[in-house]
Amino acid sequence: MADQPNQQRNQDLQSVTGEDQFSPRIDVDIAGIHFENPVLTASGTFGYGQEFAHLIDLDQLGGICVKGISADPMEGNPSPRIYETEAGMLNAIGLQNVGAERFLKEKLPFLRTLRTRCIVNVFGYSTEDYVRAIEILNEGDGIHGYELNISCPNTRCGGMVYGNDPRLTAEVVAASKKASRYPLIVKLSPNVTDITELARAAEDAGADALSLVNTFVGMAIDAETRTPRISNITAGLSGPAIKPLAVRMVYQTFRAVKVPIIGMGGIATAEDALEFIIAGARAVQIGTANFYAPETALRVADGIRDYCRRKRTHLAEIVGTLRLPHEKSVSITTH
Repeated sequence: MADQPNQQRNQDLQSVTGEDQFSPRIDVDIAGIHFENPVLTASGTFGYGQEFAHLIDLDQLGGICVKGISADPMEGNPSPRIYETEAGMLNAIGLQNVGAERFLKEKLPFLRTLRTRCIVNVFGYSTEDYVRAIEILNEGDGIHGYELNISCPNTRCGGMVYGNDPRLTAEVVAASKKASRYPLIVKLSPNVTDITELARAAEDAGADALSLVNTFVGMAIDAETRTPRISNITAGLSGPAIKPLAVRMVYQTFRAVKVPIIGMGGIATAEDALEFIIAGARAVQIGTANFYAPETALRVADGIRDYCRRKRTHLAEIVGTLRLPHEKSVSITTH
């Protein structure tokens, strides 16, 4: 009984000092890359990183996926190339970029000053294009990994999109992996019949990790003029509208492959991100939200940390922990 006052004083002291607070770990390792937190910015929505330096503390991000880089500079599509939809946006920027050599000289020096991880998105219109871009980028220090954008048409195969054909997926992933100095993350297109088939093809060909999903093909029409809202006619749909589809694809892919997954598609809150993580993603990327709320990635990271603290769990312990009804497989339904 005599010890009770001392115990109470100790409890009160712990409450004041915070010593009784659970401190969750939300850092994550993917393909040998260590991220301080699981929230990255998505390629094509965050420029080369430096454009957002006056808006947020870039060192608080888990990583930055820079916009797609090709072997040679590209001007992109003519305007209009962005259109806001009811629950997201359409974009057909056309992969405008400075090219691999200028990226190393003009953009990478700044990124190298950051603690956050730098992931370079890479694309091409032939397997040789991908390899040449990677071989140039290999000369740069400060890159932590490549994200291979396979949502591009192979001009040597009649325009067949790499990410829509398992054979082409395997070809470009194998060649890129062989050429790469850094870990290779393959970014999957959702515009396929069965995303798990492409995920397995990428894994079998040597992908170190997968990121999904890229944008869905969509379009919008001005009824008054009867003309397309986007000069390219079709465009990539992103934002909240695609989140349920993206979560489903992450869940399916998690059950089909062994390599780590980075999820994306309409994430704007910590709860959004946690859906992807519980479905099987080890990390997430923030895309469209960067355009209207540049601090979103930081808020999401803080929210994930708060969730883990409240649940008294570490991030790694909730990845892929979806609780299925009756502990049996759930069929994919369309009605």
